[in-house]
Amino acid sequence: MTTEKTREKLDPEDAELVVKKVRERYASFATAGTSCCGPQPTSCCSSTDTVASTLGYSSADLDLLPNGANLGLGCGAPLEHLELAEGETMLDLGSGAGIDALIASRKVGAAGSVIGVDMTPEMLDAARANAADAGADNVDIREGRLENLPVEDATVDAVTSNCVINLVPDKSAVFKEISRVLKPGGRLVISDIVLEGALPEEVRENVLAYVGCVSGAAPRDVYFHMLTDAGLGDIEVIKDVDFLEMTEKASPAEILAITEATGVSKDELRGIVRSVTYRARKP
Repeated sequence: MTTEKTREKLDPEDAELVVKKVRERYASFATAGTSCCGPQPTSCCSSTDTVASTLGYSSADLDLLPNGANLGLGCGAPLEHLELAEGETMLDLGSGAGIDALIASRKVGAAGSVIGVDMTPEMLDAARANAADAGADNVDIREGRLENLPVEDATVDAVTSNCVINLVPDKSAVFKEISRVLKPGGRLVISDIVLEGALPEEVRENVLAYVGCVSGAAPRDVYFHMLTDAGLGDIEVIKDVDFLEMTEKASPAEILAITEATGVSKDELRGIVRSVTYRARKP
């Protein structure tokens, strides 16, 4: 798997190039209908349902999804902690093929609504098709960037996102946007990646490591300061696990590809890349 493409370098400060590479990576997942790195799930990773179950999704929720909604992406299962109620409006940041939006649509009911925002045309097409297949008339999939959400001020009760904000170069803008669209007293539960220490340069500048939700992550203290700077408070970490160990259980070839492409061993990265699920609230 050590091809020129996997060894490709990336300047993390080149925001538009970063966005381009992320869009290309996730377009390929949408087209393939899986996040697996090979043509067959068994060639390099577990089935998408196994990956989602490892992350914390319930089989009851997964069984009700249309084929293609679950691509085996994410670093947690934030929705189960959001405690959605009927009639609420929920916003899903980086909604992908629609897994969380569709699960949420049943929780908020016909009187509620779900907005999904994504920047990748192939993901938007997939999510809209999956919503139609599920008969989820209360799901509205919108094209947009997380730094400039196509959502009106103070119109959302709850926000979720699963392993997406780490991919955005300007994370502080995302948190300011979350604060803007939330109603007073609104809440969020997000799964994302933070760092407990510095990454080796070979990993920090590798394209595969960035689009694989590793090298774009911010240090933990910086990350959570961005939330408070955006006016979000009552931050509570619900779950905190080693992202590489978790990913290796479900998709070992993803980790192997990164270590081979960068020449950095798993032991050198152990404990640094953390998957956290946390909640916060707008006053």
